[in-house]
Amino acid sequence: MLVLQTLFFEDLSLGMTETLTKKVASSDVVGFAEVTGDRNPIHLSEHFAAKTPFRTRIAHGLYTASLISAVLGTRLPGPGAVYISQTLNFRAPVKIGDTVAVTVSVAELVPKRFRARLTCSCIVAGEVVLDGEAWVKVPSKHAGGRPLPRV
Repeated sequence: MLVLQTLFFEDLSLGMTETLTKKVASSDVVGFAEVTGDRNPIHLSEHFAAKTPFRTRIAHGLYTASLISAVLGTRLPGPGAVYISQTLNFRAPVKIGDTVAVTVSVAELVPKRFRARLTCSCIVAGEVVLDGEAWVKVPSKHAGGRPLPRV
């Protein structure tokens, strides 16, 4: 489990980066299916998945994307950050047993609105499997540490 790190907007700088590494377990995929209701057999049935181009079970794309959320909510910027938007480009499948390296970097800061644009990538064995960017509201030391109201 990631140790929480709370950063305020004033603590951020361009290029700051955090990385999470997670080995995808079958139980992660089954649990994600239970929580979301997405029981597509390509995620849950080895027999079904063997007949697809992937030849084996793959993780839900949004499971992989949720690992980005883990970084945003626990490390960069951390607790109190609020998602505004996220773009996702699915480049390749993530299979059960793959180790995913999730990297989030500060690409732009908007001081007037306490917002940050973060580039996000998920890599398996040197191959980008997912990338995109997120916009988040970040708590400010000058706003009592709380995210500002939605504008």
